[in-house]
Amino acid sequence: MKRHVVTLEELGEGALAAICSYALEEPRDVLHGQGVALVFEQPSLRTRSSSALAVRALGGWPMFITGDEIGLDHRESVEDVGRVLAEYYSVCALRVRDHGVFERLVATVGDRLGVINLLSRAAHPTQAIADVLTMAEHFTAGRVEDLAGLRVAYVGDVTNVARSLAVALRRLGAEVVLGAPDAYQLAAAGPEDPRRIERGSLRLVASAREAVAGAHVVYTDSWISMGLEAERAERLAALGEFQVTEELLAGADRAAVVMHCLPAHRGEEVDAQVLDSPRSLVWRQVAHRVSAMRGALRWMKEDS
Repeated sequence: MKRHVVTLEELGEGALAAICSYALEEPRDVLHGQGVALVFEQPSLRTRSSSALAVRALGGWPMFITGDEIGLDHRESVEDVGRVLAEYYSVCALRVRDHGVFERLVATVGDRLGVINLLSRAAHPTQAIADVLTMAEHFTAGRVEDLAGLRVAYVGDVTNVARSLAVALRRLGAEVVLGAPDAYQLAAAGPEDPRRIERGSLRLVASAREAVAGAHVVYTDSWISMGLEAERAERLAALGEFQVTEELLAGADRAAVVMHCLPAHRGEEVDAQVLDSPRSLVWRQVAHRVSAMRGALRWMKEDS
């Protein structure tokens, strides 16, 4: 049976640790002679680049396919696209808007085609894996199992990134605080819900200062993602208190670091001075996107 990485919540116990372990090992030729379809409904810089490099490092051949070329549920149904891809490729990794695409793909060809979620509105598991690797590199000499007790504050708009990150951190025993106005706070239920994870801890607060108090990591994401441009003025007004500045960081742990999944809008969710400061780990996050994808692919292929 094929393995899939659709949400971190769905992965079995120990899977996250195994993926991180594979991510840090020397690459093996587990994809030798195999094609990996990389489907992108939306533009991408880091996800596209890191995915291609990871596939090649493992001996495979990446093939990029745009949303216009497939036209999910317009030109062809999701199910028929999956059946076609399963004839050509061993893995299909997709960056799509509708999370339901993954459920339909796995239901149709899940025993023939490995599926990886490169981003949906509900989850961003490969980013969260990269973030965990980055934190472990900085705090625990690369040992993700030692992140228990780390306090991580995510502030601003609680996005798909925040959901996957919180699931990953709670699985590792970390303390997670999500700071956001009520309208931008963690949505009820749905896929990738960190409230359903029993380990670690999760707290929701409406104050930026309360969220970062004593935090070892302060994390933020763009307030105005693709498709939300019409809400720009409203979002800037509602989220202004949550901008990551030196003043806000004064309430965090003295050695706190800053993380951001990028692209960053300097002067909006994060101050440029903070983003470029020595306490910023954003470029290590970028580097670990390749590690994360290698780990996910190896976990899917090893002993499966």
